[in-house]
Amino acid sequence: MRTLVIFEDDGFSQLLPLTYWRTCSELRTGYDRLYDHIVRQVSAGWARPDEIHIWCRPELAAVTSNRFEHAVNAQPEPAPSRKVLYLNSRLLLKAPLQDGPAPAVQWRNNRPVIIHADEQLARALTPEILLDPAATHRVLAAVPHHEFVSGPKLMDYPWDLVHANPEMLHLGWRQAGEPAQLAGRICEGVYFLNRSAIHIGEGSTIKPGVVLDAEHGPIYIGRNVTVSPNTSIEGPCYIGDDSLIQAGTSIRDAVSIGRRCKVGGELESSILHGFSNKQHDGFLGHSYVAEWVNLAADTVNSDLKNTYGTVRVPINGVEVDSGQMFVGLTIGDHSKTGIGQMFPTGAVVGFGCNIAICEFAPKFVPSFTWMTSRQACTYSPERCLEIARRVMARRQTVLTPAEEAWFLNIPAYVRKFERTPG
Repeated sequence: MRTLVIFEDDGFSQLLPLTYWRTCSELRTGYDRLYDHIVRQVSAGWARPDEIHIWCRPELAAVTSNRFEHAVNAQPEPAPSRKVLYLNSRLLLKAPLQDGPAPAVQWRNNRPVIIHADEQLARALTPEILLDPAATHRVLAAVPHHEFVSGPKLMDYPWDLVHANPEMLHLGWRQAGEPAQLAGRICEGVYFLNRSAIHIGEGSTIKPGVVLDAEHGPIYIGRNVTVSPNTSIEGPCYIGDDSLIQAGTSIRDAVSIGRRCKVGGELESSILHGFSNKQHDGFLGHSYVAEWVNLAADTVNSDLKNTYGTVRVPINGVEVDSGQMFVGLTIGDHSKTGIGQMFPTGAVVGFGCNIAICEFAPKFVPSFTWMTSRQACTYSPERCLEIARRVMARRQTVLTPAEEAWFLNIPAYVRKFERTPG
């Protein structure tokens, strides 16, 4: 018997604002969440876990319990016959996990990636300990090292998810088991390049003038997706169920679109988590867009400096050298832009913001900011929640009581992490 625990460590803070509203394991790259990649590969390499636990920050426990069928922050019941496998929720697991001895631990950048625990070690580990680096090192100091996976990759920053996306889109296609099919309604005048690497799900509609170019990577279009006329989609690309691609859209260079998004304009090398809109003209490149975001007409971002140098990104308001030439916009849940909004290279917008200044936004916009050309002020959490309810109702979605309570507590939580001028 084997138990799997997917745990958060203190690295969640470097993935803010994306992790205000979710655990690290719920972040997307390729076709799925990090959680899905982990469970799939563990099941492929070992016996399928008969029990899965999610360990996260205590403040997110109630919200997370509503999103998973698994126990959240519960202690597995150790027993001599039951080994417990702990996997870091920021781990991008791309290959089946190798079995190994217990107890044993694999590290990366001084953080535990994989812990295989016997009964004694499992009793010593808790969600709070694994969120505290000093406590983690005390508990694991004498545990032998073992390589369960070669070259483990943790998602340290939002751009890591975006830069992993091309590889994960190819991997997702292979894991789907040659899913090429052309279901749904395909109108006359649709053009296919490399038809054998294209999947169109049931109930989807592909309208005249659409070009599906899979010569450089597969294209996976889910169920009940509408692709409007004169759209160009280049693979690799994933479009989730119930999404709408507006007429004249250009999608290229590895784009992953979650379910129930509305997309238009030009998109390059970006991830839209789900339930977000970018319906109009405007460029989005090398960006991660969280849920319930609306990018208004002619919203554009820069993802490349004129000097072609590496991009510095204000993580929680403190600039970090990404080491990357291409880094675009990271925008948190329930944030919105006005028409014609521009963002500088590597910009970060927090949770629950409204930005309408018709010029370049600041490189870092703190959470719950209402910003116009005249002033910037605090966006009332109660007002932001009221708008969120209204927006979500349009897609037949309702916040749970735990989500509403957490929404109103986020402003106090934000102050622990975000640093702003003055």
